[in-house]
Amino acid sequence: MNTLHRHVASLALSLLAPLAQAADFTLESPDLREGQSIDNAFVHKVLGCKGSNTSPRLAWSNPPAGTRSFAVTVYDLDAPGGSGFWHWLVVNIPAKANLIDHGASTAGLPAGALQIRNDFGQAGYGGPCPPPGKLHRYEFTVWALKIDKLKIEPSAGGTLAAFMIKQNALGQAKLTAPYERPQAEGKNPLAPVR
Repeated sequence: MNTLHRHVASLALSLLAPLAQAADFTLESPDLREGQSIDNAFVHKVLGCKGSNTSPRLAWSNPPAGTRSFAVTVYDLDAPGGSGFWHWLVVNIPAKANLIDHGASTAGLPAGALQIRNDFGQAGYGGPCPPPGKLHRYEFTVWALKIDKLKIEPSAGGTLAAFMIKQNALGQAKLTAPYERPQAEGKNPLAPVR
């Protein structure tokens, strides 16, 4: 192998090393399973939905080196309107934390963690509640951040929080679970009145 090939190979390996480390960053939950329907316990109880609106337990391991804090987001990839829907945003989770417990949105997050206003207009967890009859995918993500705290107000909203999270992310671990609201739950409260 000539010198040029060795340098190119060395450069390629050095560029891929952070990605290999990030691949080890994992998110698990006893309450959610990748690709399996979200249980009614974690569905919202607004707009005709009849869930318990309990936030699920999320646990992560092997964050990237240099992680100084975490953020957790829950995002509906298939929300009407084409821009998704933020269901939960938690920032400033200390680097020593490795989980958010079942029901933590109302029962207590790790010290210092801050919930940002979701697209339901409230700071806290808002479970799935899509219009009836269409499957939606919900992306639960833990973000490893390179800073201790995001300087953001709880009223800021999902778009600004997501921007700040992504600008400071070292890595992420995801779990995607679907939910389809049954037609049997009645008329769609979001449908236009005729």
